[in-house]
Amino acid sequence: MHSTRVLFARSVWKGPHIVPLPIIRPKPGETVKPIKTKARSATILPNFIGLKFQVHNGKIYHDVTITEDMVGHKLGEFSP
Repeated sequence: MHSTRVLFARSVWKGPHIVPLPIIRPKPGETVKPIKTKARSATILPNFIGLKFQVHNGKIYHDVTITEDMVGHKLGEFSP
């Protein structure tokens, strides 16, 4: 048994749980509204860095700005 594979909740051959989210890259000097989502189980990808999400916690939406340290974690981990 591989010790690193035991740590992950999802099997290696299936890959990470990725939810298709509408990612819109802002042009320089342009503001974009945060992306509202209820997909707390979505894995944060490297192309999400710098984007703002509003993650639903069951009652309200919490603002989450994605940084480099969050890559590989789930969106729900950062919404109390």
